[in-house]
Amino acid sequence: MYKNIFATIVLIFALGIISSKANTVNNSDDLSKLLVEFSGKKDIRTDTIHVDGNCNMCKNRIENAALIRGVKKADWHKQHDHLVVIYDANKVTILEIEKAVAEVGHDTPNCKADDKVYSKLPPCCLYREAGAKTH
Repeated sequence: MYKNIFATIVLIFALGIISSKANTVNNSDDLSKLLVEFSGKKDIRTDTIHVDGNCNMCKNRIENAALIRGVKKADWHKQHDHLVVIYDANKVTILEIEKAVAEVGHDTPNCKADDKVYSKLPPCCLYREAGAKTH
């Protein structure tokens, strides 16, 4: 009997949380994300983003910047300027990852790094410059 009462209380509590969050939902996409959040399902994806850079210092900076909430793994390949990310699409978007990388000085297809941030990179990391040194 106590198990039934406890289960009922937990169910009522969970429905209360869902309904209170649902009141803040603006569109059906938000509702879908909300339902996925409560169901615990993940949408793990692997994508490649072009990210400009030159060297191992760039590699460390790019990978660390890309590791935001929802990103499971980030691996930048210097040979092709590609960042391979494994992420949960229910928690983060490619654009959010690109913005995080651009904030540390590296251009992506949709987000150009701020010139002030870029100019503070070490000389070997200045990928916009012709003949930039690499190591």
